[in-house]
Amino acid sequence: MKIAVYPGSFDPMTNGHLDILKRAASLFDHLIVGVLVNNNKKCLFSPEERVDMINEAIQDLENVRVMHFNGLLVDFCDKVGATAVIRGLRAVSDYEYEVQMFAANYHLNHKVETVFLMSQPKYSFLSSSVVKEIAYYGGNINELVTPLIAEKLKKRMTK
Repeated sequence: MKIAVYPGSFDPMTNGHLDILKRAASLFDHLIVGVLVNNNKKCLFSPEERVDMINEAIQDLENVRVMHFNGLLVDFCDKVGATAVIRGLRAVSDYEYEVQMFAANYHLNHKVETVFLMSQPKYSFLSSSVVKEIAYYGGNINELVTPLIAEKLKKRMTK
């Protein structure tokens, strides 16, 4: 069975993330969405909230599981039996960073490959930071995230 991990902070998950996730799920027997717990990064939502929101968005995908993790990605891959890491690329700037991450991960564990999936052009500008900024200023995020995430984000930003 081919297992892949799609890691990220997903704070919150965007429709761009969801697109990459669905496309990756069609390529592998099992996909694990790894929600990164990074104590050095101030997240708007807790790891548990992010896992719950993603689970709500992927109810129809039987071969996808969502878990949070901390520590090295390659260690998480070993723990769950994954042989591939999925990374989405929006632009050249993403590529430069992702190549560095690939090299570091490959150095740590040659058994884990990195698979890059290009973002659809309509999501090439989209990031969690952009969504949070638009929500903060009251902009329309309905086409950028799922309805549940839009609702939770609007509530969180108005507190």
